[in-house]
Amino acid sequence: MYLIRRIYRVKPGEARRAATLIAAIGSAYEEAGTRSPSRVYFNSGTTPGEKNIVVMEWTDESLESPYRSERIRVEGLDDISAQLREISLGSEIEFWELWTDEKAL
Repeated sequence: MYLIRRIYRVKPGEARRAATLIAAIGSAYEEAGTRSPSRVYFNSGTTPGEKNIVVMEWTDESLESPYRSERIRVEGLDDISAQLREISLGSEIEFWELWTDEKAL
């Protein structure tokens, strides 16, 4: 089992708007049956830490290429993604293997 974290850096003052868009993207993937439920969190300056950051994370049983031929295209994301690109300064992705009892030494 893996934890996938997508970290977005957004323009100042846009973290809450970006979080709304990113949550909608996560919901669309979940409704299409292609992703587990996601969690979105952000800092627009109301908490300590780096500002203008939005994170979406979800789990998956395996890591697969987004370029695989059998990938299901999720409809309805073009407009949301375009809005996110307007306020995004960039993003990165992290992959973490989740510890389970069966992996214990």
